Amino acid sequence: MTSRAAPLEAAVLPSKTIGTVRAGLVAFPFLCPLVAGPSVQAWQLFATWVCVAALLLAIPPGVPSRVVWAWLATGMAAIVLSSSFFSPSHATAAASWLPAVVVLAAMAASACVGAGMARGGPSASAALAVGILVAGLVSAVLGLLQYYGLAEPLVPWTTTPALGQAYGNLRQRNQFASLISMALVAALWIHATQPSVRVRRWLMAAGLILLVAAAASTSRTGLLQLLSIVGVAALIARRERRGVSKESSAGSVRFSLPPPSLLLAMIPVYFAIAWLLPQLAAGEVEGMMRRLQEGAPGDHTRFILWRNVLTLIAQHPLTGWGWGELSFAHYSTLYEGSRFPEILDNAHNLPLHLAVELGIPVSVLISGGFAWMVLAARPWRERDPARLMAWGLMGAIVLHSLLEYPLWYGPFQLAFGLCLGMLWPGRRNASFPSQSGFKGKWAEMPVLPSAAAAALMAVVGYATWDYIRISQIYLTRAERLPTYEENTLAKARASWLFARQVDFAELTLTAVTPDNAAALHSLAERTLHFSPEPRVIVKLIESAELMGQRQEARDQAERFRIAFPEEYERWLKGLSVEAETP
Repeated sequence: MTSRAAPLEAAVLPSKTIGTVRAGLVAFPFLCPLVAGPSVQAWQLFATWVCVAALLLAIPPGVPSRVVWAWLATGMAAIVLSSSFFSPSHATAAASWLPAVVVLAAMAASACVGAGMARGGPSASAALAVGILVAGLVSAVLGLLQYYGLAEPLVPWTTTPALGQAYGNLRQRNQFASLISMALVAALWIHATQPSVRVRRWLMAAGLILLVAAAASTSRTGLLQLLSIVGVAALIARRERRGVSKESSAGSVRFSLPPPSLLLAMIPVYFAIAWLLPQLAAGEVEGMMRRLQEGAPGDHTRFILWRNVLTLIAQHPLTGWGWGELSFAHYSTLYEGSRFPEILDNAHNLPLHLAVELGIPVSVLISGGFAWMVLAARPWRERDPARLMAWGLMGAIVLHSLLEYPLWYGPFQLAFGLCLGMLWPGRRNASFPSQSGFKGKWAEMPVLPSAAAAALMAVVGYATWDYIRISQIYLTRAERLPTYEENTLAKARASWLFARQVDFAELTLTAVTPDNAAALHSLAERTLHFSPEPRVIVKLIESAELMGQRQEARDQAERFRIAFPEEYERWLKGLSVEAETP
């Protein structure tokens, strides 16, 4: 049996406008250019939540399988319990678990939309495919302009990194590469469901652009994704061609991927492009071939990072260090061997990250639960084109999650949630119930999707207002909103979602004196768990010295020397440890 699909003409959306809106809502989080305040990804995350709320209204949602609800609920419960147990105060605990719970709730809402896509057939799946492909192509063009230093005219709609850097509006080359890989999967789905020769030629051109962008990313993660996508697609194409005669005699429409030889040819073409791109640059740039030859610089390798994380896991194997505590654990631990030299706030491997912060049992429960879901679904037997696309998109995100942390960013949360719903819809593909118990016009009103969208928008509204408010601390007085020009810090202290960012600003903006040493020492201890960076460490040492706690000051100075040797030397010379302050 080979895979089958109706032609794309049979998958035309109810209206082009609705189809464009749906695809745009999928694409926009990947293209959002907004960046402001202390968190790089905050506005992108808010934009993603807005798009999720709109998708709940634009696509009739369904109900994912119970196993999806149980899996997400397990993650929520583990984070809340860990934050509440390890955090020194209620406000700190809330600031730790609230954002994570909202993220998982938004992912659950995305899963509902994905279940609706599964019920909606090819027209609904087209929104995901077109949205991802458009986001990938636009990002590919932006990335290539960035690579050659030509993006300056597009500011503020994009950024201008150093020559030879390409990442679109995602600001990380591995994220950029993952989007390009996902766009390639979407292009393959459209190719498989589109019999038009002209459209397929356009898709071939789009595939070449994506291949060039993948090489420009210089991402080794992207290369692994490309090899996986090409290999699996070639196997599927070979499988379907084995059954051509049987399918033809049955008179059915074939699910037609490009020939396996053409798909496999993408690999040498990729390496040829990776060699050529740096040759065309105006200056010296780091190409993909050079990255593969030299690897990560010095002690910045993932092997050292993971070795450090394993050491931390061994110290607290059952309960972990607490949600959000990896950076503090890394700073406070003196390793016997090599040390990863940067602030380490993510293990760059999702199962390891869950183990170091939540404990091995929770990591096994969550990671093992997901692995069981995948194995039980038997993706190797899949024939439905839309589900194959969802497996491909999810596979790219999962592979990236084993090397970094894409699920900490809104666009990938949205895509992952949509795939969860598409691959694990509820039995009989149930949909959200309407108020069927009422008569008249109220009988057709989808109450739950509207209520869920309204609740999510309310969360976005509050989070946006709160974030704008606390961001005023990080601006100069001339840049602040009029209401926050005076007593800015006092007005921002009531934040729950961003209490730790407020603590950080208060600590770094306040000079240590004998009168406030005790208060700042307590604040520095709390902030050290949020961001153990040189400015925080210096305030902790200075306040400890003024309080007469000489041994603690010496201990912290020693950890400072080991964790940040360059900044430590600057501090000893009386120089600033940071070039910028909030």
